[in-house]
Amino acid sequence: MVENRPLLTFLTHFALIMGVVFLCFPVWMALVASTHGPDALARSPIPMWFGDQGWQNYSQLLAAGLPEAGGVPLGRMMWNSLIMALGITFGKIAVSILAAYAVVYFRFPFRMGFFWMIFITLMLPVEVRILPTFDVVTKLGLLNTYTVLIIPLIASATATLLFRQFFLTIPDELVEAARIDRAGPMRFFWDILMPLSRTNIAALFIILFIYGWNQYLWPFLVTSDESLYTVVMGIQRMVNSGEALPVWHLIMGTAILAMVPPVLVVIAMQKLFVKGLVESEK
Repeated sequence: MVENRPLLTFLTHFALIMGVVFLCFPVWMALVASTHGPDALARSPIPMWFGDQGWQNYSQLLAAGLPEAGGVPLGRMMWNSLIMALGITFGKIAVSILAAYAVVYFRFPFRMGFFWMIFITLMLPVEVRILPTFDVVTKLGLLNTYTVLIIPLIASATATLLFRQFFLTIPDELVEAARIDRAGPMRFFWDILMPLSRTNIAALFIILFIYGWNQYLWPFLVTSDESLYTVVMGIQRMVNSGEALPVWHLIMGTAILAMVPPVLVVIAMQKLFVKGLVESEK
């Protein structure tokens, strides 16, 4: 029986509310700052409520862009980020689920050796892989393309490990039933494993989409064409504007718009995300 403790309930809710305020306050300040002009943010105290320049600021960002960011409209940068994030997400899921399927359900020489080779890559820092990968894509002539933004990042040892561990929990009876029904390997994969993996795929989709959307170092290295800038690169170029003062009201507007797609993905797939972490539909 759970006892009714008003003081404990109050303290719990108070701590929860304070945590939400602490996390959301920077977002609120960025949203407010994006609706003011540059003069309002240069004075003290900083305004805590919305201004009247929001429409002009966001219109300028989406349509014209800023010279500090190469003059590329923010809409173009967000489109590049979206293509990169979706390409990385679908690529990682496709490669990882097929690799895990092969490791779990097929018997071939050095099967576990290949799996451990994939797993060991988790221990390699990103910097170790960037230089040889950059050398390869340079020799292949892939710089300044969407291909170079996506293909080198689609391998994922983490996703392969998660799918493998999930497939190991599939009852053997399902495999035997598929064999009795004379289902081939691909039919078993599409008709049985894929529906069962739906929640796991949704959970990984959110994680991998945010991972792809927030990429900065790799796009920075492999793109010099301003039309291929991502939104994260745009924010960095706005902040590091050289001798000119940063236009903080437009930087904050860019940051707010950059948060919108990941937030929408999390909200849209929240239920599946939670199920993928705590449940199994077998």
